[in-house]
Amino acid sequence: MRSVRARTALGATVVVAVALIGAGLAVLLVLRANLTDQAGLQAEVAAREVAGQLALDVPVPQLDLPDAEEHPVQVTDEDGRLVAVSEDLVAITGTGTDRVEPQASAVPTSTGTDTDDDGGDRHGGEDRGDDDANVSIPARGEVSTDDPDFTNGTATVDGGTADYRFASVSATTGAGVTLTVHAGAPLATEQKAVGSVRRAMLIGLPVMLLIVAAVTWLTTRRALRPVEGIRAEMSAITASEDLSRRVPEPGSRDEIARLARTTNETLTALEASVDRQRRFVADASHELRSPIASLRTQLEVGAAHPELLDVPGAVTDTVRLQALAADLLLLARLDAGERPGGTRLDMGALVHEEVSQRTGDRIPVTVSAPPSEPLEVTGSRGQLARIIGNLLDNAERHAESSVAVSVRTERGSVVVAVSDDGPGVPEPERERIFERFVCLDDARSRDEGGAGLGLAIARDVARRHQGTLTVSRSPEGGARFELRLPARPDPGR
Repeated sequence: MRSVRARTALGATVVVAVALIGAGLAVLLVLRANLTDQAGLQAEVAAREVAGQLALDVPVPQLDLPDAEEHPVQVTDEDGRLVAVSEDLVAITGTGTDRVEPQASAVPTSTGTDTDDDGGDRHGGEDRGDDDANVSIPARGEVSTDDPDFTNGTATVDGGTADYRFASVSATTGAGVTLTVHAGAPLATEQKAVGSVRRAMLIGLPVMLLIVAAVTWLTTRRALRPVEGIRAEMSAITASEDLSRRVPEPGSRDEIARLARTTNETLTALEASVDRQRRFVADASHELRSPIASLRTQLEVGAAHPELLDVPGAVTDTVRLQALAADLLLLARLDAGERPGGTRLDMGALVHEEVSQRTGDRIPVTVSAPPSEPLEVTGSRGQLARIIGNLLDNAERHAESSVAVSVRTERGSVVVAVSDDGPGVPEPERERIFERFVCLDDARSRDEGGAGLGLAIARDVARRHQGTLTVSRSPEGGARFELRLPARPDPGR
């Protein structure tokens, strides 16, 4: 069963069925117990009425016994012999004796008091001996106040047999003879009521389960309809490879609506990533075409006219091609999620080292870094050196007479600032220059050696180190790039 609707409907139906069956059984048991108790109470009342007559010394032949069909009655003596029975009672079970004909029994009917040989009363409210030691015997002329014994049995009256609830009550005559009255009450009402409830449940339960299954199916179908729309649209997007399409978002504010919004956000991010990758491939191909074409031209000319071979130009193009390939490789690694290393670095020392290696710069670089102030960060030495190198390359290309680098700490961060006195960056373009293969059309346009990747690489590396790279106006009027990296905590503090 692969359908969510079918599984949900089946599960709900099973749960409701178990609950209804359990509740129905409980109702039947409680109903049967209550009706049985009522029948037992009626039987007890009938038994005590007859027992009261015996306690008042009404002779057995003159006992006023109830109608046998309503309350069949048996009266037995201490030896279990039947001394009285309801008229028209043909057969009986469940009372301890199935006799329906009275037996000969010496039952005194006088009101005198018989005594034992030792002068004591024959009965006086004492417990029986031997087997009946726990049974209280009523005193002379009294009816037992103990709870009666209840049993279930049958009785046949005038050819009709029915089920009865029997109650047994003891009474002692004035002559000291203890008799037991077995009176019954019909269970027809209980059986009829339980049968009616059972039939109603057997008819209503399937109908209720069908209603539950149908309602659950329809509700689940309506709830999952947006999911089917999302699935169909995602399937169409996969088939067409058109990432500009979006899945429908339902107007509700439930989990499905949030799923649709998240799916559209994922598609938007995926579309942007694919577009960025396509632009990257196109721009990289364009940037690689120029040095390769120039190098090929020079080599072809050199092959045809060796005396015209421009070796320095070929070397320059080769170096430019090599640098561009290195930049593309680094960007590919950054896009793949390469994590920076965890090396402990002193940014002041790193800046001094990078500046000292730039012997061919047209403008000298001045460095200011406090020697006593801790300027340590954690990261990749090669990647952080790449940021400093790219910023210095950018400043050298556009500065007029000065390039300055400063390193300081500020609010838990190490700040490296590279400033120049060039034309600066227009404020509307200060974010655009960090995009890949972007060069402005003014004084910061692409010149020899620039492919528009240096600042993009620098910002990506800064972000991988949990830092930031921003540009503003320098005091000299040019551009000021600030690299902020989280300072490494001083373990000595």
